[in-house]
Amino acid sequence: MKIPTAAAARLPVDAGDFQMTVFDAYDGKEHVALTMGDVGGAPPLVRIHSECFTGDVLGSRRCDCGEQLTESLRRIAREGRGVLLYLRQEGRGIGLAEKLRAYNLQDRGFDTVDANLELGHAADARDYGVAARMLRELGVSAVKLMTNNPDKVSALTRLGIQVTARVPLVVPARPENRSYLHAKAKRMGHLFDAPDVVDAKPAVLTALRRAPAPPDPAAELFDLVGRVTARHDRPFVTLSYAQSLDGSSAAAGNRPLAISCGSSRRFTHRLRAAHDAILVGIGTVLADDPRLTVREVDGDDPQPIVVDSRLRFPLDAALLSHPTRKVWIATTPLANPARIRKLEALGAQVFVVPTDASERVDLAALFAVLHVRGLRNLMIEGGGRVLTHVVDQRLFDLLVLTVAPMMVGGTPAFAPHQCAKNRAHTRLERPNYLPVGDDIVIWGSPQAAPCDDGARDA
Repeated sequence: MKIPTAAAARLPVDAGDFQMTVFDAYDGKEHVALTMGDVGGAPPLVRIHSECFTGDVLGSRRCDCGEQLTESLRRIAREGRGVLLYLRQEGRGIGLAEKLRAYNLQDRGFDTVDANLELGHAADARDYGVAARMLRELGVSAVKLMTNNPDKVSALTRLGIQVTARVPLVVPARPENRSYLHAKAKRMGHLFDAPDVVDAKPAVLTALRRAPAPPDPAAELFDLVGRVTARHDRPFVTLSYAQSLDGSSAAAGNRPLAISCGSSRRFTHRLRAAHDAILVGIGTVLADDPRLTVREVDGDDPQPIVVDSRLRFPLDAALLSHPTRKVWIATTPLANPARIRKLEALGAQVFVVPTDASERVDLAALFAVLHVRGLRNLMIEGGGRVLTHVVDQRLFDLLVLTVAPMMVGGTPAFAPHQCAKNRAHTRLERPNYLPVGDDIVIWGSPQAAPCDDGARDA
């Protein structure tokens, strides 16, 4: 069932310029979509926000709604593309008057769930069918969903919208809404990935504020990365990627898959910020359209670099509108000169390096170029061919592997290769194991005898 649009117009707000579209829904309500950029193609950042007059308009501190709305728009603006759906479902679907009656019950000791039940309503009466129809009308079939509510993920999935990632949207708790957040976590299963204590008693909170900050379990790793110097012929290279328990780094057919949890994604962004540059293969760009920023942590964006032997780089890729850097693209003499000129006209810096035996970018030669360009350290995040070449040719100094507790049955992290001697015998010297959220990060330096037959695959 299509859902017709009633009107649309440009809407500049504090976060940026959005396009506002009003839909005439089957429930008789005017639901709204705020969009920025081209939301087709790779899954955009999406927030499904239910109306909260008291929080969104009046700034009530009894909930976190208003702050979540503001933060959602800011994040979409930072991404440069995304969707915020504003659904007219006040009070988790019970309406404004009933929500105020529920507030009175909460003041008498009921939590937010029991107050709704006491009034004869469901704990959560919202309907996400209209959201799924709005997304399809906007040309969106897969999303990165900003939510702490796993029920939203399940609902969209049942309605045919693929959720490739759940992006936490946690705002600081206040004294007035701490019990409310506690009920959402304990009674409704909301996930609070950020280190905010929503279920502690005031005395415990006071003690925590006075207590010294706990030691950073990843401090040794980041201290190491901060102290490294370039080698004589190339930058110090950190190989960083995520995989499932069965070794998959993408879904079947090399489709994008969110493997890491929110905590480990922030860990990865922190690792990016510790490097001068970040490198991926063209396959990663074509599959994920990444921005390669450090938007989830404080720090400087590393220089983005793409290895693209045949220059298939899309002319509308997100990296061409990187907020702080011009993307570098490494290609070969086989690239089309006209394509080079088009990409350079769009702001990319394209440089040609020699090919290897497979007529692909010779990564050793590329790393030498990057060394001459003054890069001290380089982080590599994929894809499979790049990972395979770097490991088999021992072109890395540090491995940081994130393992997620899931089975995928998808595309393996490494590409098939005619010689895998180095891979077969590579071990980490005194490996370190670091829990990050639900994931495990394994890191260390490689110790192995080099493969002596010199096979290559880049």
